[in-house]
Amino acid sequence: MSFEIQLSSRAYKFFKKIPRDVYIRLINEIEGLAENPFPPGVKRILGREEKLFRIRVGDYRILYEIFPDRMVILIVNIDKRSRVYR
Repeated sequence: MSFEIQLSSRAYKFFKKIPRDVYIRLINEIEGLAENPFPPGVKRILGREEKLFRIRVGDYRILYEIFPDRMVILIVNIDKRSRVYR
């Protein structure tokens, strides 16, 4: 049973402005989250009200929230490390 992936408007906008090779790498990681929302290397983001998690893909970070009751993973933000946590 896999999770449904949803993108926030912020994450969607990010995908519109990145090179194709980076897009493919990020999409592969996101598709993997649908099967396993806690892959090796996942970390919980502390100090936030929501239960946010992050995975690292090279210089990029994918921040996401899991809604197990609805079987949904919301991709909150994707960006380089220097900008993603703002």
